[in-house]
Amino acid sequence: MPEPLLVDVFCGPGHTAGNRLAVILDDPSDPAARQRRAAELGYSETVFVDDGSVADIYTPSIRLPFAGHPMVGASWLLRNRLGACDVLYPAAGAVPAWAEGEFGWVSGRPEWVTGRTTQRLASPAEVEALPGPPAGSGFLYVWAWADEPAGLVRARAFPRRGDAIVEDEATGAAALRLTAELGRSLTVQQGVGSEIRTRLLPEDRIGVGGRVRQVPHPPRDAR
Repeated sequence: MPEPLLVDVFCGPGHTAGNRLAVILDDPSDPAARQRRAAELGYSETVFVDDGSVADIYTPSIRLPFAGHPMVGASWLLRNRLGACDVLYPAAGAVPAWAEGEFGWVSGRPEWVTGRTTQRLASPAEVEALPGPPAGSGFLYVWAWADEPAGLVRARAFPRRGDAIVEDEATGAAALRLTAELGRSLTVQQGVGSEIRTRLLPEDRIGVGGRVRQVPHPPRDAR
């Protein structure tokens, strides 16, 4: 069974914070076994990459056709291990990938992001004051303008799936969805210190970018 490679995705300046991702390469396991592995690892998402480009994404409780955090993280890791990663293929469709300076980027389509509700609050302070997920079910992305003219957003994400992930530190797909709704490029400050960049692209695609760093795997007896 291949060991996962770990990266933090959407790190803040100085490569602080970020959302932990497990990337598992060329694992022959079937979807049920992969789902169990993702639950055992316990990260917000685990992505299995087969044949260098086919991406199979799991949270601890469900399989996803698309998500920005694993696409940015896996493409960055593959570029650094293999020298190139131009496209990944999750179930939703082809996801172009590229690097610009310290940022890794991918692009996706708004229609790939379903089941996520955005809710605007009056201020960043209100976003930060939430003690936990608001009542209800279904993925909720709570946000407020920190600087509207500059496109700066403060956000938090609550999956509300009933699994171990109470709050998601940084969520590329939700940021993509918000970008589509607002019709403008954004810089999103999310979680305890993560940063997500988005931009409008031709052909109704939206780019999602962020800093990534590889991290050591914890000792086996610490998992």
